[in-house]
Amino acid sequence: MSPFAYPQAERLATADHLHGRDVPDPYRWLEDPEDPRTEVWSAEQDALFTEARQSWPAVPAFTERLGALMATGDVSPPYWRGGRRFVTRRLPDQEHAVLLAVEPDGTERVLVDPMALDPSGTTTLDGWQPSEEGDRLAYLVSEAGTEESVLHVIDVDTLERLEGPITRAKYTPVAWLPGGEAYYYVRKPHPDTVPKGDEQYHRRVHLHKVGTDPDAEDVEIFGAGQPKTNYYDMSVTRDGRWLEVNAHAGTAPRNDIYVADLTASSPERPALTPVQVGLDNLTSVDICEADSPLAGSALLWTDRDAPRRRICVAPTGDLRYENWRELVPEDPEAVLDSYALLDGPELERPLLVVARTRHAVAELSLHDARTGEKVADIPLPGLGTLAGLSTRHGGGHELWFGYTDFTTPVQIHHFDARTRQTTLWERPPAEVEIPEVRTRQVTYPSKDGTEVRMFVIDGGGSDSGTDSAGPKPTILYGYGGFNVPMTPGYSARILAWVQAGGTYAVANLRGGSEEGEQWHRAGMMANKQNVFDDFHAAGDWLVDNGVTTREQLGVFGGSNGGLLVGAALTQHPEKYAAVVCWAPLLDMIRYEQFGLGVTWNEEFGTAEDPEQFGWLIAYSPYHNVHEGTVYPATLFPVFDGDSRVDPLHARKLAAALQHATSAPITERPVLLRLEREAGHGARSVSKTVGVYADMWAFLAAQLGLEESAPAV
Repeated sequence: MSPFAYPQAERLATADHLHGRDVPDPYRWLEDPEDPRTEVWSAEQDALFTEARQSWPAVPAFTERLGALMATGDVSPPYWRGGRRFVTRRLPDQEHAVLLAVEPDGTERVLVDPMALDPSGTTTLDGWQPSEEGDRLAYLVSEAGTEESVLHVIDVDTLERLEGPITRAKYTPVAWLPGGEAYYYVRKPHPDTVPKGDEQYHRRVHLHKVGTDPDAEDVEIFGAGQPKTNYYDMSVTRDGRWLEVNAHAGTAPRNDIYVADLTASSPERPALTPVQVGLDNLTSVDICEADSPLAGSALLWTDRDAPRRRICVAPTGDLRYENWRELVPEDPEAVLDSYALLDGPELERPLLVVARTRHAVAELSLHDARTGEKVADIPLPGLGTLAGLSTRHGGGHELWFGYTDFTTPVQIHHFDARTRQTTLWERPPAEVEIPEVRTRQVTYPSKDGTEVRMFVIDGGGSDSGTDSAGPKPTILYGYGGFNVPMTPGYSARILAWVQAGGTYAVANLRGGSEEGEQWHRAGMMANKQNVFDDFHAAGDWLVDNGVTTREQLGVFGGSNGGLLVGAALTQHPEKYAAVVCWAPLLDMIRYEQFGLGVTWNEEFGTAEDPEQFGWLIAYSPYHNVHEGTVYPATLFPVFDGDSRVDPLHARKLAAALQHATSAPITERPVLLRLEREAGHGARSVSKTVGVYADMWAFLAAQLGLEESAPAV
């Protein structure tokens, strides 16, 4: 790498005095992207990244291989309404998946194509919901990665636009009433009606009639008096009788549930009755339809008194906890993720298909829906992950499910409960050459002795052209938060790295849901350090067992995983040679003041509380940078449209590391990669390929991966 220098970033004496302690914040001015100093500094960081990138010869090879591996395309399980099925599919040459309606005779019609809406590729399809009859479609789109969705409704037969855009509909579900003339949805208030900084909060559930002015005629039915950070979702039974409203306190692992009988009260003023309020658990209610053999009952999926979850049943008319009867009990080693009810007249008895994850690997079983008795196992194609369960609307005997593993793009399978046979329903749109890899699941002890699992993926010394002997450049990936499991799934980024001759490891850290809610809670709030300890121990295992060396070990994480690797590099910089810290959360003292931070304070804690402040300041990466330390080479990919985690976190830590590190810039650079018109979540294929090619080329240069290996 040719000689170059870090941009100058002024260190100010800015500090907060919190709970008897001074908390320095020398780069607070970098929080404001419109500050002229920030604009100059950011432009210089762009130039620095561009110059550094020129010394990574593997960029073209990774670009080519990632593009080839993503050319499988994508397909979703079918979603049935009114005899039609709705699917999303991305063909190999498409930037985004397209939403299609498939008629009973197999005829397909395009309903929403993001590229037709915006040829630049920066508009994304964020969500969609057909009416009960399948003749109308509500869909959500946003621009430039902001996730600030607007809602539209079209006629499925004619594609006529019936209404939209309805703004301030970010993250809203849509629950249609029968007939397709009205639906419930969630909307943020007008910015002028809330305090400055609260524009993302104070959501309300509304009833909206198609074609009316949402600002003038929507009826608010729920949300007043609730915490400002609540999220809501709703559902209406097929016959329109029952409305269910769920209130989630930010991302906390609990919810309140309310149910209304719309035959006893009007849709405009539903008499919502509490089912569960103020309890520290997650529950969902599924009221059985009037024509179901289980009519008069509700199924309840819950972790109440069952951290690995169970299914209960209760009479619809009285859903108090004392009336719940356990139907499918908790498994002591597997997490009950979801279920589907098959209750069509073709069956001798109604059945439940139950999806579990056992130590991060999916399994599927069939149960009697009246007794809960296990009837059979439903074999899966391999050791992988289920990607959605789908049935015909209104019951039936058929189930569709997606399946994926580290070398299998999502496939759609069909299960017939009459014959107990599973068949392949739909493959990905295209076949590509997928390298042969070896996947192992290993177990290692964390700092406190807790056993943690990890997937290790490499070439395995097979015909893939790689050699398993000896240590290899290795990427260790983790997340460890928000009850999110890390399970096997097809990933172009993993396969591209392994085919290039490297090893990729995925650790199932505490904070995820791989072992149930207790596993999640063992990695949140006061226990967050467990996540970091699990990650450090994963890296130690990889080195101690000859998979890699310290000089060949890189780590990667995004969002909450960006916090993870930010903590990893500041707690133990000597353990890692290189870090990719994607859209990270890094200033844990001020995180609640930006993006959606305040909705996460029941995962991390709040600096306003003295005890919780102590947890946060102990590991906050920005506050634990020490001058004169040899820090790993670090790349911060961030996105200017990110409305969840503000790029300011990366700017501040990048400045702090560039100031503090004693490693030469030519050997272990600290770089910021800002992408414009992109955000935290969905993006086009070309943008995905671009960012990962840069990341992998950076890691290849730092970890000594042969630069020519990824060629196709």
